[in-house]
Amino acid sequence: MQPRIPRPTVIAASFVAVTLVSLAGLLMPALWYEAFVRPDLGRFTVGLLSVAAIFALYGRLLWLNLMRRTAPSHRLGLAAIAAACWALPPVLGADNGWGNALVVPAGLIPVVLPLREAVATTAVATVLTPAYGLVLGLPALNVLYEFFGVPVAAFSGYVTIWLFHVAHELREARAELAQSAVGEERLRFARDLHDVLGHSLQAVALRAEVADRFLDRDPGRVRKELTEIQTMARDSVRDVREIVRGYRATSLRSELDGMSAVLQAAGISCERPEVADLPAHVHEPLGWVAREAATNLLRHSGAGWCRIEVWTDDAVHLEITNDGAPRRSRHHAAGGVGGRPPSEDGGGASWGSHDAGSGLAGLAERIAAAGGEFTAGPGGDGTFRVHASVPLKGEA
Repeated sequence: MQPRIPRPTVIAASFVAVTLVSLAGLLMPALWYEAFVRPDLGRFTVGLLSVAAIFALYGRLLWLNLMRRTAPSHRLGLAAIAAACWALPPVLGADNGWGNALVVPAGLIPVVLPLREAVATTAVATVLTPAYGLVLGLPALNVLYEFFGVPVAAFSGYVTIWLFHVAHELREARAELAQSAVGEERLRFARDLHDVLGHSLQAVALRAEVADRFLDRDPGRVRKELTEIQTMARDSVRDVREIVRGYRATSLRSELDGMSAVLQAAGISCERPEVADLPAHVHEPLGWVAREAATNLLRHSGAGWCRIEVWTDDAVHLEITNDGAPRRSRHHAAGGVGGRPPSEDGGGASWGSHDAGSGLAGLAERIAAAGGEFTAGPGGDGTFRVHASVPLKGEA
């Protein structure tokens, strides 16, 4: 199962929290030492305030750079964190765990500085940090830890920025893919409409010009041309209706093929079930359910997987479940006996979204017109379930 992609702010907050927790693992032992092993209220207070200030500035710089709000002043913030971390061991003692603070600034180097400057600065810090540890009299294992810890921390900061940007770009790619699918469908419809109507409208224009030329000379010819224009106009109207009918007509099998293909291309795990031969009258309403499900999944949800099930008893059932449900109350719409379409401003009106109520209302109306039933809403376990059924016995 592929993980869903949260919003950028949620990802950034998670990265900041995880980073600060890892830094706490470096500095909390020193505070524990000052508080319980060798109690000293003054030293403990200085250490606690210093750690709190370092964490606050570190978290703010990381958040701002993850959200691409870079500024030249961030270099001063990095320098302030480095100065504070390098001042803690000589002030509070390097033999009680404060030597770990020397590694803390390394994680911010690739976050604040451009890549080339970050590589050069990390290389310098990899040499200076253990050298400073030797001057402070740290044990050999601590010095060795700092020698390897600085480049590892810097690489971890670089990976954090990279992963955040990759996740953000993937989320944007999903939205662009949905928009592209809608645009391509509009272009196809416009092309078909132009191909069918272009010739007919041009012929009508030419017949009207001919009628205008014979208006004073040959009334019989004018009547003939007007008759032809009427015939062409009726034919054009019929052609437009055929285009619209062909555009709206759907096949459940083809819609499920297209749905699974586009969702998999967007990184959502989805397998199309095998669909047996079904009555002609069920294809259009259920095909619309599949089409709207794919569109809304791409546009509005952060789903990682989608399950499609089709079965028959006295009706043909289509059920689509995904893991992109919001924390909202269940939404229900049913056609047939006792059913009514959902209101367009009701809660939960989407496939894991908050603003597609009109889509669900339209589907409920289509299924109700076919004598079937339609339900949609969160399943309570983080999933969103859509179920539509159309009776086997119906008009084609």
